[in-house]
Amino acid sequence: MSFDDALATRVRRVLAPRSDVTERRMFGGICFLVGGSMACGIVKAELCVRVGAGRHEEALCAPHTRPMDFTGRPMRGFVYVGAAGLADSAALRKWVTLGIQHALATPKRNRVPADATARQRK
Repeated sequence: MSFDDALATRVRRVLAPRSDVTERRMFGGICFLVGGSMACGIVKAELCVRVGAGRHEEALCAPHTRPMDFTGRPMRGFVYVGAAGLADSAALRKWVTLGIQHALATPKRNRVPADATARQRK
């Protein structure tokens, strides 16, 4: 799968003032992490936003949204926003901000790098 480069550029512009943003290939597209937690991403031409379980139903009531479902089972707390819902910068900023808010509210986990985990198991 691929992702919309133009949309990725727009998302990067919204996230540019932050120093805690990283990018990672996930879900067959690209995801943007804030403080180590996923905030949003792009799969094909849609924005995927991690809004959290508490805001899931509210987010789905917004126009041009649908549940994030690429395995046959919707992921609670994640929504896709179609291109029509991202037509202007204010709309995109709103969705990216929701993702940032959730990422910042997510408790940080102490992750052990995969190679360190393998060494611990020996």
